[in-house]
Amino acid sequence: MSRIEELFKKKSKAVLSVYCTAGYPKLDSARPLLKALQDGGADMIELGMPYSDPLADGPVIQQSSSQALAQGMTMQLLFEQLVGFRKEISIPVLLMGYMNPVLQFGFDAFCAKASTLGIDGLILPDLPMHEFETEYGPIIQSYGLDFIFLVTPETSEARVRKLDSLSSGFLYAVSSSSTTGQKISMSDQSDYFERLQAMQLKNPVLVGFGISDRKSFQAACRYTRGGIIGTAFIRAIGDAPDLHQATQIFLHGIL
Repeated sequence: MSRIEELFKKKSKAVLSVYCTAGYPKLDSARPLLKALQDGGADMIELGMPYSDPLADGPVIQQSSSQALAQGMTMQLLFEQLVGFRKEISIPVLLMGYMNPVLQFGFDAFCAKASTLGIDGLILPDLPMHEFETEYGPIIQSYGLDFIFLVTPETSEARVRKLDSLSSGFLYAVSSSSTTGQKISMSDQSDYFERLQAMQLKNPVLVGFGISDRKSFQAACRYTRGGIIGTAFIRAIGDAPDLHQATQIFLHGIL
C-alpha cells in the first residue's frame, strides 16, 4: 500500500495537503519546510518544482517560483537536497510542476530519481490525458509513483470518470477555473462538490484553489476528504525570520 493510500485509509476526513515551492523563501528551505509542515500537522506535502511559465499559478506562487529560480534552484539541486529526507519525513510528499523542466531533465530519469528518493507521486497539470495513457503513464507506474489528475467545475461527468480511472492516490478538484490564490466561496461551489460526491469515484477527492483559512478548509471538507492550501502558506512564510515557527502558527490557524 502506498503512503497516500495509507493516509486515506487511516484518516477519513479533513486531510490537509500543503503546497510549498522548492527553493523559496531561501534556496535551502525545502528540507526545513518538509519537517515544519509534518511537525505542524499537515497530512501531505506538494513540493512545487519552480518553472518560468507556471500557467495555472496566481501571482504569489509565480513570484515564489521566480525567486527560487533566481536564487539558483534547479531540478538537479532539488534532487540533491532531497537525498535522505525519508529519514525524518514519514508523510506523503508529491512533486508538482510542469512538463517542460521534467522533459528537459529526461522523463524516465526524473521518475527514476523521484522514486529512489522516496517521492510518492506527481501532479503535472499540463500533461494531457492522451499522452499520459499512450506514453508517460506506463513510465510513471513502472516506478511505483502515483499520478494525480485535476478536474474543474467545467469537466464533464464522462471526463471526470475517465480522469478518476487514470489517477491513483487521489483526485484534485480545482474549486474554480481560475489560477491559484483567487478568493473563492466554497459554498458557491456546493453543486459541483455534491456532483463529484454523488459520482462515488474510485479515488478520494481533495479540493484545491481558494482555500486560505480554517473556514474555507472546513467548507471544503464538508463535501470532500480534505483540502489543499498553497498561496496562503507561501504568503505566510515569505518574510518569516523563523520558518518552523511561522509554519506552526499558520497550520494552527487552519487545523
